Amino acid sequence: MPKKPNKRMNGFGKRLAELRTAAGYTQVELASEVGTSGRMISYYERQTKHPPTNLLPKIAKALCVTTDELLGVKSMRRKTKARNLSLQRRIDQIEKLPPAEKRQVIQLLDTFIERRRLKSKLSKES
Repeated sequence: MPKKPNKRMNGFGKRLAELRTAAGYTQVELASEVGTSGRMISYYERQTKHPPTNLLPKIAKALCVTTDELLGVKSMRRKTKARNLSLQRRIDQIEKLPPAEKRQVIQLLDTFIERRRLKSKLSKES
């Protein structure tokens, strides 16, 4: 007798794509995070009904979900506040830089922030 398809697994690709975009990853960024190629992430999202069992824990960790949520065994949690996770990942990377490089990045950011503040001030005065 043929195996019955597991309905929970059928939506794996769609669920993976939703979780990936909600986490602020591109396919290439997620692939880099879990040690595969962007092409494989695309394949998992569009072509396969069988999730990559060797990568499931890594994908779940990168997306900040459980493997049960990733597989659809458990419903996905809704985050209370949407955050720019892409920006947060970059901040985490900046924190790992040597102190001199961190200061340079902070100075660059301060320049953009000050420029924006001055533009806002000028537009209010006009």
